[in-house]
Amino acid sequence: MDGSRQVEWRSLLVDRGQRASLKQQEPCLVWLTGFSGAGKSTLADALERRLHSEGRHTYLLDGDNLRHGLNGDLGFTAQDRKENIRRVGEVAALMVDAGLIVIAAFISPFRSDRDAIRQLLPGRFVEVFVDTPLAVCEQRDPKGLYRKARAGLLKDFTGLDSPFEKPLAAELTFDTTDLSVETAVQQIHDYLRHHRFLQGPGA
Repeated sequence: MDGSRQVEWRSLLVDRGQRASLKQQEPCLVWLTGFSGAGKSTLADALERRLHSEGRHTYLLDGDNLRHGLNGDLGFTAQDRKENIRRVGEVAALMVDAGLIVIAAFISPFRSDRDAIRQLLPGRFVEVFVDTPLAVCEQRDPKGLYRKARAGLLKDFTGLDSPFEKPLAAELTFDTTDLSVETAVQQIHDYLRHHRFLQGPGA
């Protein structure tokens, strides 16, 4: 028997609007995508620090951290990567429903996966394409992953032997080659404020 036929979505007495009102903010998901070494995690950390300092209710979903637990059973094949992002999207959607401003930093190389999350959160998905050139990312190589991939120790590495599908209509695009972290964070903050995700004292 298909157990899914016995499961129905249950509406709760406290909804997203009530949770958001209590927090004085409009929940959303800020999704940073780009090559390994592009600067996603650095921007995500700095953005959360900025929002937290203003009293915002946030949560940062980090790709490496989730692979220690929730996604610890997944590898790096194309199918596992798709499942990795699908699970992250579902978790992020629940957190947005809880009234949080969620920040996610994932390579997320496949456009269809990112678009599926956008459909989960209409009007609340802010795609930030960290469009740092591959050559710059490989030069940085903070985890030594490019070096391992070039040596044949890592297969299906994004940008080398696995594709990265660029966003077609990201809300924001940055190249961190010369752009400072502070400037990029300010631009994300300005976008959130302009689109009324930030309310209350820090707006």
